[in-house]
Amino acid sequence: MSEAITVSLGARSYDIRVGSGLLKSAGALLAPMARGPVPVVTDEHVAAKHLEPLLLSLRNAKIDARPIVLPPGEGTKSFSGLERLTSDLLKTGVDRGGVVVALGGGVVGDITGFAAAVLKRGIDFVQIPTTLLAQVDSSVGGKTAINTAEGKNLIGVFHQPRLVIADIDTLASLPRRELLAGYAEVVKYGALGDGNFFTWLEAHGAKALGGDKADLTHAVAHSCRMKADIVARDERESGERALLNLGHTFGHALEAATGYSQRLLHGEGVAVGMVLAFRLSAKLGLCSANDSDRIERYLKQAGLPARIADIPGNRPDADTLISHMMHDKKAKDGKLVFVLVHAIGQAFVTSNVSMDDVRAVLAD
Repeated sequence: MSEAITVSLGARSYDIRVGSGLLKSAGALLAPMARGPVPVVTDEHVAAKHLEPLLLSLRNAKIDARPIVLPPGEGTKSFSGLERLTSDLLKTGVDRGGVVVALGGGVVGDITGFAAAVLKRGIDFVQIPTTLLAQVDSSVGGKTAINTAEGKNLIGVFHQPRLVIADIDTLASLPRRELLAGYAEVVKYGALGDGNFFTWLEAHGAKALGGDKADLTHAVAHSCRMKADIVARDERESGERALLNLGHTFGHALEAATGYSQRLLHGEGVAVGMVLAFRLSAKLGLCSANDSDRIERYLKQAGLPARIADIPGNRPDADTLISHMMHDKKAKDGKLVFVLVHAIGQAFVTSNVSMDDVRAVLAD
């Protein structure tokens, strides 16, 4: 049970494989592009659960797999972490015409993709995402980066993978909260560009989150298909790709205000941010209050936070959040860029928004 989606980028096109049991097939999928030693980069948490099955598959395909295990967490996505990883990659003897494998969540995918992009002036890499957030978002589209003291993901390059292998079986080991945080990005796809998919999620999302393989495969594959189509039309986010940031301008500000801590996971920030984007759209008369209520009701039903008051700890005030938003890397010419909506499934990008309206929505 699997689906294949193509990201159409001419000579750099690649497939996303989504389904159950794909770690066992990884060796056969990678064999045509494996040349010489193949580094497999992962972190300590993922290694304990998924590294050995992958190595077995690769070695059964006569691939010389060389594991590199990183410390877990965002702290790994740093200049010092990049220096250590590139050094370890070079020690494996990976060929410039070879391939590097990233096995893990967004942190592993981001730093491995960046390292592959700069190593020997560019080496191919393959994404094997093991979290729902990575499967439907960060593993697709070629964004790679590290963090600095000035902010998250400010140093990076676009470097498309050669292949993405999303084995939904890896999601069974995720803590419920992390699974739900990734699910917020699935809901985002329906909210921004496919009202029918959102309706499908209302009917089938609980089964997908409960582990139903057919529904989970469909949810992941459809999300990937939507992102693949947008990336094919706007690879470097000069226009339409910005729609994928629905909820993120608010969400990133909430993450910053909570110190990028366990108080608020990225996907949880996106969930609250989506509701705020719909509330702002309704306040401006762009969408109905019914659609705004429907989004909030569904996210709460799924088990996600939907309001700023749902975040544990001290509630960040509107001025603090606006200050963080003004430092967002997506701000242009001193103006904030928002993804707003006309309806569920009909998002658009604008910078023509009054800060007074934003402040009022945040304070509500």
